[in-house]
Amino acid sequence: MSLTSTQIDLVQTSFKQVEPISEQAAAVFYDALFQIDPNLRPLFKQDIRSQGRKLMAMLKAAVEGLTDLDALVPQLHELARRHQAYGVRQSHFTPVGNALLYTLKTGLGEAYTREVREAWVAVIHLVADTMKPLLDR
Repeated sequence: MSLTSTQIDLVQTSFKQVEPISEQAAAVFYDALFQIDPNLRPLFKQDIRSQGRKLMAMLKAAVEGLTDLDALVPQLHELARRHQAYGVRQSHFTPVGNALLYTLKTGLGEAYTREVREAWVAVIHLVADTMKPLLDR
């Protein structure tokens, strides 16, 4: 799956709007994730604030890497290998994606347009399609 330059721009621009409130966004994300699927809570053994900082750093790297997928894909493969060791399964991508979309909707407010949502959905699918084959092995 490839992304259009418009989708990349929408994702990068919207992420820059969320980045200043990254700590709050991470809290919204994990609250939403554990409401969507409470069974995921035991996978997070670290302090959730620390985990939130890692989440936002990973999102930033992925968002910035969208303009160079050849460099991003190996990073996503490594991320998948690490997450497999933590117990992450392919089935976890749907609740994570839904929690991320909810977080973006909450953080962006009126700037969360249909086009922005569709661009993020495309990115979520790209990331999931890249990482899933390395999980559940």
